[in-house]
Amino acid sequence: MKLLLDTHLLIWAADGIERLPPSARALMANPENELLFSVASLWEIAIKHGLNRPDFQGYARLLRRGLIDNGYRELPILSEHVLAISDLPQLHKDPFDILLIAQAMVEGITLVSNDTTVAQYHASIRLA
Repeated sequence: MKLLLDTHLLIWAADGIERLPPSARALMANPENELLFSVASLWEIAIKHGLNRPDFQGYARLLRRGLIDNGYRELPILSEHVLAISDLPQLHKDPFDILLIAQAMVEGITLVSNDTTVAQYHASIRLA
């Protein structure tokens, strides 16, 4: 199964696997799952780090290198992803999460998130 991890799960994985919810750890440890990260997550980290948000103190460049070195595949932002946002109900206010949901829908992959609002969308979403 192809899994797109949301930004917080990526940060927690980089900080140490023990920060991740057990369900996320199990999904990530399964060798049959292909792990992906979105350029949108790197964008979010870079912006929020620049705003000195305490929950976004990781450096996007270092995170990207670590993810690639550990076998994650990078998912670019395509115009199809952006256009799909207009088809989504406005349940969530975070534009980065909305883009991740749209990417998962367009690409036919599963988004893994710990955000219960994200889980309300009618897309393939696994709550971690």
